[in-house]
Amino acid sequence: MVVCGDDALARRLAEEIREVYGQRVTLVVPSAGQRRDEPLSVRSRASSFFGRVTAAMGRAAGNGPGPGGTPDDPDEPDSGPGPLIEAAELTDDVLVAAGVEQAEALALVNDDDETNIRAALTARRLNPHLRLVIRLYNRKLGQHLAELLDQACALASPGIDTADASTTVLSDADTAAPALAATAIAATTKVVQVDGLLLRAAERAPTRSGQRADRGLCTLALLSPTDVDPRGRADGAGAETELLPDDAAVAAAGGRGTVVLEEVAYHGPEAAPQRVRGAPLGQLFSRRLRWTVAGLAVCGLALAVATWITQGGSPLHATYVTLLDLFAMGDPAEDEPRSRRILQLLTGFAGLLLLPVLLAAALEAFGTFRTASALRRPPRRISGHVVLLGLGKIGTRVLARLCELGIPVVCVEEDPEARGVDLARRLRVPVVLGDVTQEGVLEAAKIKRAHALLALTSVDTTNLEAALYARSVKADVKVSLRLYDDEFATVVYRTLRAAHPNSQTLSRSCTHLAAPAFASAMMGRQNLGSLPVERQVLLFVAVNVAGHPLLEGRTVEESFSPGRWRVIALDAADPAERRPDLAAPQADAEERPPGLVWDLHPGYMLRSEDRVVVAATRRGLAELLGRRVVVEADAAG
Repeated sequence: MVVCGDDALARRLAEEIREVYGQRVTLVVPSAGQRRDEPLSVRSRASSFFGRVTAAMGRAAGNGPGPGGTPDDPDEPDSGPGPLIEAAELTDDVLVAAGVEQAEALALVNDDDETNIRAALTARRLNPHLRLVIRLYNRKLGQHLAELLDQACALASPGIDTADASTTVLSDADTAAPALAATAIAATTKVVQVDGLLLRAAERAPTRSGQRADRGLCTLALLSPTDVDPRGRADGAGAETELLPDDAAVAAAGGRGTVVLEEVAYHGPEAAPQRVRGAPLGQLFSRRLRWTVAGLAVCGLALAVATWITQGGSPLHATYVTLLDLFAMGDPAEDEPRSRRILQLLTGFAGLLLLPVLLAAALEAFGTFRTASALRRPPRRISGHVVLLGLGKIGTRVLARLCELGIPVVCVEEDPEARGVDLARRLRVPVVLGDVTQEGVLEAAKIKRAHALLALTSVDTTNLEAALYARSVKADVKVSLRLYDDEFATVVYRTLRAAHPNSQTLSRSCTHLAAPAFASAMMGRQNLGSLPVERQVLLFVAVNVAGHPLLEGRTVEESFSPGRWRVIALDAADPAERRPDLAAPQADAEERPPGLVWDLHPGYMLRSEDRVVVAATRRGLAELLGRRVVVEADAAG
């Protein structure tokens, strides 16, 4: 595996590939002081970065057991991290030196889109069989680029499996958004997105005798025994964790907690109906204006009745004469009786009052139509909502995800031209424009009645200040901060949890959240993600049953291998209409019915045309797919 990047995402991605999937990684980083004509600077695995990776694994490469307690096989190839290459630009020579011609996958996660596109075109030419993962912010450009590179791959090697040599374009904003949205519901980042659903690994406490355990969609693991202190589990009891146990083991596991797979769902108050069109007719005019018009109408009616009584004739003629006088269109009643002249004067005076009322009605209607598509203000009685701070690149994606889940949201944004303001206007989401560091802004967003605060601006200090101020206003509000640096996020989390032990506080680094999705894409489109369970890890993959003797022609119960793999879902969609990537966000969720069936019957026979979602350990997945695993021990780090 080769990773090319210039920020924390590249380093985190390299760690994810090495620690979770056990693959050898070469990291290419930019060197600002190097010219293109200078030789490459290549540092071996003893570099400081890979030294930290090795230290995190708890051992030197090839020396001693891994965190899972299982020693490496001496016959396995060297699993140590690859070299660290420093280069000013990603030229042909740099990619060749990084081993792109022999690599299985290449991740281009530079912050510059042009650099990533140029390197992707070069890498596809050097190695048509290469699996590409590209970081781009422009979705449409990324879609066209992926189609172009996949077409080039098919033309260069007609017999190649395009799914294995695929091109995946990702954005750290899109990949981090589901986990950030899940923190507003479940306060967890152990999330896997499958077919538009958000799935999490939820830990369940040991059940009492006679009490039925909640198994969710399926039971993923039996946790190590924790008779004394559950917090002590992270100190080394992970070797006793049983992954993918069978029903008998779950039933016999007395006094042990479980990890179950469940769907992330919101059960709080529903969001208000989204109104994307104009305001209702009843809201065109204010209540005071409506009462004024009604009073003038009653006055005109009384004048018409008085004219009819005093002048005689038909009521229709009396009404006609009154309207002529009201609009100053009638002749002066000089030769008419006194009563007629008095009524004409009163009607003319009422007409003078009617003119400003009509003008006010026209202005109010015009203003209402103008503000019908403007930003909404937070309703007075809103409660149980999420205050979303920041409508930038990350905040916009999170806002869309929260609205899909039906969660009421109030946004706070300082810049009225931010990219997420238009989305909030279309979705009719209340927005407070102002600097969150100023007093009164969070109060205007009804933070006192809010369920959670998501601070997602691009400035770490602003997010931290907003979290501290929200704590001073409402001590028990759930707070989730977006912080750029992973180490800083850890320090902030520990400090806030120590200061507010009874409140939920989460600090999330976007690089930490996005790295698993990029790593899954490097392993292939069939890889949906990973979930850490204590000090081990479970992988979720989409597997075509055809060509796998351990699945094809067997029932769901017969294909289950405890401790190795388990079929947890079946793709019921027609093979011609299946989505190539189940982990990608589902854009046509309303038009397309769900394709995955989770409550599979144990006796269902797996056919060659089926596609299933499998939960497996690394060793089990290697056995299921007929591969050799590089590192024997499952370790989440």
